[in-house]
Amino acid sequence: MLKTGAEILVDALQREGVDVLFGYPGGCVLDIFDQLNKAKGLRLILVRHEQGAGHMADGYARSSGKPGVVLVTSGPGATNLVTALATAYADSVPMVVFTGQVPTFAIGSDAFQEADITGITRPCTKHNFLVKSVAELPRIIKEAFYIATTGRPGPVLVDLPKDVQKAALPDYVYPEKVEIRSYHPPLDGDEAQIRRAAAAIAQAKRPLLYCGGGAVATMCQAELIELSERCDIPATTTLLGLGAFPETHPNAVHMLGMHGTQYANWAMHHADVIIAVGARFDDRVTGKLDDFAPRREHVIHIDVDPASISKVIPVNIPIVGDCRRVLRRLLGVVEAKRHPEWLAQIRQWKEKHPLQYPQDDKLRPQYVIEQLYALTGGDAIVATDVGQHQMFAAQYWQYTKPRTFISSGGMGTMGYGFPAALGAQIANPDRLVVDIAGDGSIQMNIQELATAVIEKLPVKVVILNNRNLGLVRQWQELFYKKNYSGVMLGRRNPQPGEAEYTPDFVKLCEAYGAAGVRITRKADVRAAFEEALANGRPTFLDFWIEAEENVWPMIPSGAGVDQMMSGL
Repeated sequence: MLKTGAEILVDALQREGVDVLFGYPGGCVLDIFDQLNKAKGLRLILVRHEQGAGHMADGYARSSGKPGVVLVTSGPGATNLVTALATAYADSVPMVVFTGQVPTFAIGSDAFQEADITGITRPCTKHNFLVKSVAELPRIIKEAFYIATTGRPGPVLVDLPKDVQKAALPDYVYPEKVEIRSYHPPLDGDEAQIRRAAAAIAQAKRPLLYCGGGAVATMCQAELIELSERCDIPATTTLLGLGAFPETHPNAVHMLGMHGTQYANWAMHHADVIIAVGARFDDRVTGKLDDFAPRREHVIHIDVDPASISKVIPVNIPIVGDCRRVLRRLLGVVEAKRHPEWLAQIRQWKEKHPLQYPQDDKLRPQYVIEQLYALTGGDAIVATDVGQHQMFAAQYWQYTKPRTFISSGGMGTMGYGFPAALGAQIANPDRLVVDIAGDGSIQMNIQELATAVIEKLPVKVVILNNRNLGLVRQWQELFYKKNYSGVMLGRRNPQPGEAEYTPDFVKLCEAYGAAGVRITRKADVRAAFEEALANGRPTFLDFWIEAEENVWPMIPSGAGVDQMMSGL
């Protein structure tokens, strides 16, 4: 069958089950866009900035489990994606990104809008390709989707020179399978190591499940619950692991780490057997390495990526494989065990050190999130930007299902939440999608309001507006003697006629054709949410919260659990 490179790409996307892609046109991808306009069943989401496209594809992937697909042009179009690629790479999110490139004969000549995007993105992609001939294009596309979605997922970039898009392949056949000699991700885990893990769990007195993003990616919640209940094992999650284990379960100790619950951190501190499932012992979890889990006797680490095991914390029972498949095999050999004293200790810590904040008439971020949770019953997909609001969203919303919390963990990318929420809404058109944002983060990709309005995406954006960069301000308050440098987003001493703070999010929403409302009183919170949830439109709710509210508890960077600050 005779097809051009552009036609091959569109056909391949359809064969891979892609129904939506996020993109922005330019000279080096015009042949592909020409074909997209003729294709059936492929929805193009025209973004307003390429970084927005990357984050939308990311949110689409995290919430659906399917790879997010991006198409942009060469040069600045491609380089604008780097932050989104780094974000997806850090959090193991499957994406396939297609970038236009100058013709092969012009590569290296500093041609207009030429950038060495494969060289630039090599450190922040799982793999990337520069297509040199149309004959290799079908194989490369097939491999790109396979690599992105198997093993430890991640973004894969395919750079498409313009002449390759125009060239014709007379005998085009799309491959049915992939054969990569050097890439064979292990899935089932080693039988001997699984039996060693079962023996360690049988001997444990204070076991703890430690669930990370890999547990969400492999959808192993049922297996985690069964293991927890069979062996009386409490479960904690990382930020990206929220939803892997239901937080309403009596064995849940919720999120651990720098801003995790005190009882989760104490549970890790006293555990003798740690069962890490798809977690990577991030520095925000471990704190001071010499003080991390000092009573541990065994560390069981289940992860599909062998490079993650013993990378930070020494592991004596490594199991390389898919988390869900390994847990199923572990459940086949592990014996039931009861730990009444350990669970009683966990309950005591929960009762003594709950999450709490002042109960007064001030408009506080914790209250805002609690009210939305109560109104929705937690039935929503929650995306966040990065900062204090991200931590409040992690603390004061109870996540019971995987793929319902979407946030930038490893990279901590401000500007991520809003476009990611739009991607999640596209993947889940019948679900409520909420973006909990800060007034700093939301402005970094606010231009995607146009995308939300044009595509009729009714995402609700909860802006916890403290008129400053809250988390940085908190650090400056606690560790820099309140020397607030570069964090105040409003005017310190506004002159007559000058606004204290800009922008006015309500007017901004009106300019884009979205809905916007400002809330300054605690008494108006619930009514504002009720109206927003009923309007069927993209909506910004601008909550003017207490400017100097802090996130508690907090373990200072590089400190141990014994230096945890409660803020009370």
